[in-house]
Amino acid sequence: MTLTASRAPAPPRAAVPPPRRASARRAWRKLSPYAYLAPFFTLFAAFGLFPLLYTAFVSLYRVELQAPGDMEWRGLGNYTALLGDEYFWVSLRNTFTIGVLSTVPQLVTALGLAHLLNYRMRGRTFLRTAVLLPYATSVAAATLVFAQLFGRDFGLINYALGLVGIDPVDWQNGTVASQIAVSTVVIWRWTGYNALIYLAGMQSIPDELYEAAAMDGASRWRQFFHVTLPGLRPTILFTVIVSTIGATQLFGEPLLLEGSVSGGISHQYQTLGLYMYEQGWGFFHLGRAAAVAWVMFLLIVVLVGLNALIARRRSRKEAGR
Repeated sequence: MTLTASRAPAPPRAAVPPPRRASARRAWRKLSPYAYLAPFFTLFAAFGLFPLLYTAFVSLYRVELQAPGDMEWRGLGNYTALLGDEYFWVSLRNTFTIGVLSTVPQLVTALGLAHLLNYRMRGRTFLRTAVLLPYATSVAAATLVFAQLFGRDFGLINYALGLVGIDPVDWQNGTVASQIAVSTVVIWRWTGYNALIYLAGMQSIPDELYEAAAMDGASRWRQFFHVTLPGLRPTILFTVIVSTIGATQLFGEPLLLEGSVSGGISHQYQTLGLYMYEQGWGFFHLGRAAAVAWVMFLLIVVLVGLNALIARRRSRKEAGR
């Protein structure tokens, strides 16, 4: 009688997925990021890219608002007509001057407010919320209030100027005065928004840099110029670009200051946005309005490119030191 050793049971084999299911999983892993991004690109193509391309298409035709289906080929005729229109150059100049008058004081004031709000003081949470209230205010309500403040006969601004012996200023009919009035509304609405952006950038700067500067005997002003400003350079570039785009597209404030799309009697504060609206909905020239829209787009691209180029050259110079 022979004895044989019993064999140990073989370990269970791991279930191997069918080859079709494994290939489907690998394909899903590769395509899933694009599937998650598909809604954004779909909405961008429908509401961003298509209107942009269609506006470029319309700008090459003569299209009237009364008969948008009747299109007559003009090529670059709408663009050459813009170059020959003196009011186009007036609106372009007004856009530049109002942009400078509103952007520079706005960003400088926002930087100072952010520097103050960065200190530890009582009620800073309330103050940080309060500086954002103008941004949350309706542009229509804010502009109408400022239109009353800048009134020629009964405005509070002229009343305050009269107390110090200055004659009343015609804020809505004077060229420089009306542009200052429009810029004041823009400064009031956007200073707090940019201040919070600067504040977020300041809080990302390491405290060790300030401690090292204080140990070297640097005052608060030296710390601000040699630590805070270099640390805020990307944030400042961002706000400059965003403010430049907003200044180029300025529309609501100059429209509601007097309620005229012409920007005053002599077009003294008509911006490119108002000029485009006047061409499309005032004179019913949709083709020319589309050409103005593309001129604004190209102008924004050029200005943003110049800002980025200047910032890159400065960073290269500082890296080479």
